[in-house]
This record gives sequence, structure tokens and C-alpha cells, in this order.
Amino acid sequence: MARTDQRGGPATRARIAEAATRLFLERGFDAVTVAEVAREAGVSAVTVFKHFPRKEDLYLDRDDDARELLRAAVRDRDPGLDVPASLREMTLRLLAEGHPLSGLDDRSVPFLRTVAASPALVARAREIAAGLQEALAEEIERDPHTEGDGTLLAAFFIAGYSTVLVETARRRLAGEPPSAVLDDHRERLEQLFTTLRHGVPHDPRSRGTSVTSG
Repeated sequence: MARTDQRGGPATRARIAEAATRLFLERGFDAVTVAEVAREAGVSAVTVFKHFPRKEDLYLDRDDDARELLRAAVRDRDPGLDVPASLREMTLRLLAEGHPLSGLDDRSVPFLRTVAASPALVARAREIAAGLQEALAEEIERDPHTEGDGTLLAAFFIAGYSTVLVETARRRLAGEPPSAVLDDHRERLEQLFTTLRHGVPHDPRSRGTSVTSG
């Protein structure tokens, strides 16, 4: 028997997300309707949309958490850290904790497989990344201790981190051993932050950047 519809509350939201995730993993995102999620969770479709305005948000529901982590890395960082160093600490902490946003938690493979199989989820993931970039840029721009263009720093970090996550996802889905993927993931993160701080490594074969004719 379906449970009685409940209005609002974190418990209702969590129950809806749990039911949606279970159905999406079993049958694929595109094969499941919001009405089916509502029945599984024992609520109405109206209640589902109250908590999750878009169907994609039933599965990609951690953007608020990610946004707050990024803002906190700027806003609440230790006095001795600049923004890149604080972002580095945050990403390595997520990795050490096996946090879902690290891309390497135990449940990431079925999750990633479901996302990769749905164009709607892939598109929504890209929209979320753009929103996270904007939120990070806003926080950097309002930080009184950071000089330079916060928009560029946010763009470089989000693009770089997304690239690391995509490569990690590709390798996990290909069945590579978790330990090998973890080591490469960590190394690529360090390369990202080295590049953010020092720029692209100099190529000794280069003879300069000027372009001449003749």
C-alpha cells in the first residue's frame, strides 16, 4: 500500500530521491516517469515537483551541496590560504572521504552509467557545471583578499575539475581497477592545481611566442 502523501520536509524529499534513484538504476532514466517515481515514494506528482522542479534533478540532486562547498572554500578558508590552495584542500578532502562529489565513491559506477546513457542527464550535468562556475566566480569576486579576475579562475577550475571527473568516469566505466583510477585521479588533480598556479608548463622546444612572416 502506498504511503500517505506528506507535505514538504527533508524526509519526504529524501524518500522521493531514494525511490527515483532506485528506479533509474533499475530501468534507466529515460524509461521512468515522474508519476512512477511518485507512486514508488507514496506521494503525488505535485509533491515530487515541489521538491524537484525538473525530472533530471531527481537524479542530479547534489548541485546545492556542490555550490555550498565551492562558496565555503572561498568564504571560510584559513587565513594563510589563497583561493586555489583552498580549492585544492577541498577536492583532496572529498577524495579522502570518498564523497559522492569526488567521483570515486563506491556507488559511482552505476550512477555514471545511468548518466552516460541519458542525453537529458548529460545536458543537465553541463548546465549544473555552468551554474557552479557562476557561483564560484561570484564568491571570488566578492572576496576582499583576492585580486585578479574571479570569472577566469572559476572557469579554469570548473573546466579542469570537470575534465578530471570525465576521464575518471570513463576509466571506471571501462572496468579499470579502482586503485589505478584513484592514483591517476589524484595525479591529475595535482596537475590541475599546478597549472592554475603556475600556468601551462614551458615547452623547451618552443622558440618564442611571436609570429613573424617571411
